[in-house]
Amino acid sequence: MDDFPLFALFITLFALIGASAYFSSSETAMMALNRYRLKHLAEREHGGARRALALLERPDRLIGLILLGNNFVNILAAQICTLLTLHLVGESGLIASTLILTAVVLVFAEVLPKTLAALHPERVAFPSARLLGPLLWALYPLVWLLNQISNGTLSLFGVNPQGGAVDALSREELRTVVKEAGAMIPHKHREMLFGILDLENVTVEDIMVPRGEVYGINLEDEWSDILEQLVTCHHTRVPCYEGNLDNMVGILHMRRVARLLRSDEFDLGDLRSILLEPYFVPMTTDLYVQLINFQKARQRIAFVVDEYGDLVGLVTLEDLLEEVIGEFTTDPQLYVRDVYPQADGSFLVDGSANIREINRAYGFDLPSDGPKTINGLILETLEDIPITGTTFRVGDMTIEIVQTLEKSVKTARLTLIGERTHKPDDSGES
Repeated sequence: MDDFPLFALFITLFALIGASAYFSSSETAMMALNRYRLKHLAEREHGGARRALALLERPDRLIGLILLGNNFVNILAAQICTLLTLHLVGESGLIASTLILTAVVLVFAEVLPKTLAALHPERVAFPSARLLGPLLWALYPLVWLLNQISNGTLSLFGVNPQGGAVDALSREELRTVVKEAGAMIPHKHREMLFGILDLENVTVEDIMVPRGEVYGINLEDEWSDILEQLVTCHHTRVPCYEGNLDNMVGILHMRRVARLLRSDEFDLGDLRSILLEPYFVPMTTDLYVQLINFQKARQRIAFVVDEYGDLVGLVTLEDLLEEVIGEFTTDPQLYVRDVYPQADGSFLVDGSANIREINRAYGFDLPSDGPKTINGLILETLEDIPITGTTFRVGDMTIEIVQTLEKSVKTARLTLIGERTHKPDDSGES
């Protein structure tokens, strides 16, 4: 005892408590690192991130090293504390010194450093990795022995110590990550990310232009009427059919016909010769698959068919892209097709209006799992073709029939019940 001055023992004790704090904080910080951000920083040649990533490739070795070091310094600190107690107060002070050392270790070598490391993992882990790497190399035989014993024990219980955790995120987990990013990702960018994540949840049927609204040229019309349509058409690509849409002939690209219109010899045969082959897709195709199909087929417009092969609508690449980037307007609420906000807070809606577009633009909760249009929703709910003035409730919405045709609802009035609490969706969910 005389060979070790009290001052040196106290200094050694404080150093050991500091070392214990270092190992405790390193363990928490290394485990709390965001693996995706860590990989990103490592790819950008960040030294601390590269060292930390290398250590985390074998977490069993890293944990073994930290626990070996932590337990060693804690046990050594307890021995020195015992020596100091025996020298200063004798055996009667051992219980008190044990309680004091336990409290000091818990506060200053466990709770405090681990809390700091959990709050600022990168600021703790990156500098720590500088020392942990050489320590792992120096103590590798001991760490390897500890790993062999622990991994062998785990194997007895059917646990594969080399399995590791799966880093891949599911779609819903990735949605949560984007949502929790908050202000770090601009609102518009978040909406686009949500739109990409939702592509597989939406089908072509959900976004198509219904058959009744498809603009096309009937090649059986009078040639003068066809020419009038060509001159006044505002679309870039126009379907051409014979008699009705089921007899689709092809797609007319207006750039091809512009030069021919100036010729006096331009006739129906010339028009047919420049038509492009029509492209058909099933109505149940999800938007992700359809986006890939558009790319593979080098198409921008497709005709949607049902299970019987009947044409039910039309979808364009622009319609699909709007699901990702939003409407090609500055204020989507002002441009939802066939929806007219009224001064009293109600909305006059055309029966053909798309339910998903209305929900997304105005934050409504109209059911969209079944019928895709307001007319379809009304007919399914009432199980009959209603008369004008019929009013009923769907969720928190009152629907009043304003105008009907022979077999469908032409116009309906939507009114939210009570004070409006819905707002356009800010999370990107629809």
